[in-house]
Amino acid sequence: MAGFPEARFLSSANQPAQFLSDAGAEVAFAGRSNSGKSSAINAITNRRQLARASRTPGRTQLVNFFQLEADRRVVDLPGYGFARVTEAMQAHWRQLLETYFRSRGSLRGLFLTVDSRRGLGPLDLQMLGWCAALGRPVHVLLTKADKLGRAEAAATLKAATVAAGPAVTVQLFSATTGDGVDAARARLRQFLQG
Repeated sequence: MAGFPEARFLSSANQPAQFLSDAGAEVAFAGRSNSGKSSAINAITNRRQLARASRTPGRTQLVNFFQLEADRRVVDLPGYGFARVTEAMQAHWRQLLETYFRSRGSLRGLFLTVDSRRGLGPLDLQMLGWCAALGRPVHVLLTKADKLGRAEAAATLKAATVAAGPAVTVQLFSATTGDGVDAARARLRQFLQG
């Protein structure tokens, strides 16, 4: 399945007033810092440098909007849980995320990136709770799955599926090897059309 050849960066927001117009359909990508969120966006869209991936955790510090097709967007949210930023910056990100989730009628769903070697943590579960309260579907990408052996990957998938609950879909994913990219792309399209 092809990616999104027309995908392009639209704008960044550091304040809610800078969010794009709340029209069309968008899917947000969230996750802990260094969970492979930007790499997942690039792999799913089949655009190598669309979202900036970095070895330095906490690189995404703004709400970044990307157009995939006419009136269809993905939104790269700031990574959470990164300790090397000030408490004031963490509080700013938290408020920015809360406002984003409360205010976006165009939000069709959330992709949550979780490092498969670490599993769902308290902040990931909080993000799942926010989306459940809004009635938005969530798809969890267990990233960096190429770092796991087959048995470990199966056990990780099972544990995450139980922890996330029956309303959430979960899959193994590797931006490096491409495993799970087609399935994630299909899920993204489902969200955008829903």
